[in-house]
Amino acid sequence: MEAWLEVWWFAYIILPILIFLARIVDVSLGTIRILFVARGVQTLASLLGFFEVFIWLVVISNVMKNLSSPFYFVFYAAGFAAGNYVGIAIERHLYVGKVALRIITRENADALVSFFREKRLGITVVDATGAQGPVKLLYSIVARRDLQTTIDEVKRFNPKAFYSIEDVKAVSEGTFPISQKRRSAKRGSGLNFFSLRKGK
Repeated sequence: MEAWLEVWWFAYIILPILIFLARIVDVSLGTIRILFVARGVQTLASLLGFFEVFIWLVVISNVMKNLSSPFYFVFYAAGFAAGNYVGIAIERHLYVGKVALRIITRENADALVSFFREKRLGITVVDATGAQGPVKLLYSIVARRDLQTTIDEVKRFNPKAFYSIEDVKAVSEGTFPISQKRRSAKRGSGLNFFSLRKGK
């Protein structure tokens, strides 16, 4: 009886949980790696690729040997779905790379342009015509870590402004603010490549 309970416990509780968790970790790493590849972050993409394959070979391959029932297929598929969700959620908090911010406004954009220039953010302003008349088209390349702050300022200057965001794989030249890391490098101090995000 005890042996049967032990087998039942492992087969219907422990193993499904292992399958689910292993797929979350594996797929999360794969999702983040693909996003890094699209943004041209070669070093991190390669590092994540190593751990992704390592987990697949060591963990997933052993777990898969025990997939003898359709009951496990549900946990396998659920882990895959959850892994995509978790991977994207993690990537949003990594602040890696730059994005293209495009703003269209019908209101006077002088104050917003001044904000960009005070923050040493490159900004290009073009007169254009929209569906309802003349508009200003503002285009800038912003570091992902500064994106939310920049959007908050856009909404503060013009709450009704239309804006769109696109990933940027690489940039050449341009005007960007000097980050804390670059200021530290100029002073000769060490760099922290993996700074933690502080909660509010």
